[in-house]
Amino acid sequence: MCTGYTMIREFIYQYYIDPIRYGQAYTLVDTLTYAIILILTVYLLYRWFRHANIAIDKEFSYAILPWIVFGGLLRVVEDTKIIASDWHYLLITPLIFFVILFYALIVFVISQWLQKCYGTPAKQVFGAVGILSAVVTFLILIQFGINEGTIAVSIGGIILLLALIATALIYLFMRYLLGWEYLTDRLYQILIFSHMLDASATSYGIDLHEVSYVEQHVVGSNLIELTGTAFVMYPLKLLILFPAIFILQEYRKDGTSDLWHLILLAMIMVGLAPGIRDMMRMVLYI
Repeated sequence: MCTGYTMIREFIYQYYIDPIRYGQAYTLVDTLTYAIILILTVYLLYRWFRHANIAIDKEFSYAILPWIVFGGLLRVVEDTKIIASDWHYLLITPLIFFVILFYALIVFVISQWLQKCYGTPAKQVFGAVGILSAVVTFLILIQFGINEGTIAVSIGGIILLLALIATALIYLFMRYLLGWEYLTDRLYQILIFSHMLDASATSYGIDLHEVSYVEQHVVGSNLIELTGTAFVMYPLKLLILFPAIFILQEYRKDGTSDLWHLILLAMIMVGLAPGIRDMMRMVLYI
């Protein structure tokens, strides 16, 4: 009995607690676990919105985007080590995901109440609070950079330029060579850009930046070690994006707009949030 308890305890510490506590790289076990949690969260949110008769549409998607940016920036706050107490663990993945989700749900419920009582557009209020949260967090990071004397704006510009060029090339290929006319949908373009930003930040950070950054995700780190360059992240992202967009569009034809938007937003999140985090870390040299 005790042996079984000890094994379970060691397993939990090895794959879930210690990686958070010591900032260790992801393993296949915790990666799959967090992927399952993300899928379950998307499904539960979908059921809740359906039950509450809340439409998950393009307006809702645009309102969510600043919250994703906020999440990426807030993660950098933990990287700066300006939070000295144990509260900083709440800003480490995956705990930060639940912190932001809890905060966002509170704001969303309040925005729904404001709409019901005063006619204030709920989704606009929700999006505005997300923008405000992202701006405040960004200003905190800029102040940190000023105090430390390091804000490499040019690095941020290079990473953004790489992401935009890659996005444009992929869009042109999909839109005109493959004939995917639905790529005119802005959300698909944001999806492509989010993952190209992630790939660009990783590639620049590992291969070109003065600070020795490393890839923490298990698949990416293995491919980088195998090929000897972090620019392998671009083809890795393409291997995911091409079938993902095709399948998403086929699924969209079935008329399940709400779930389609949620899945698309989840895919944007796993690219945009780490991309922003990595880019800001390089700008601040942390």
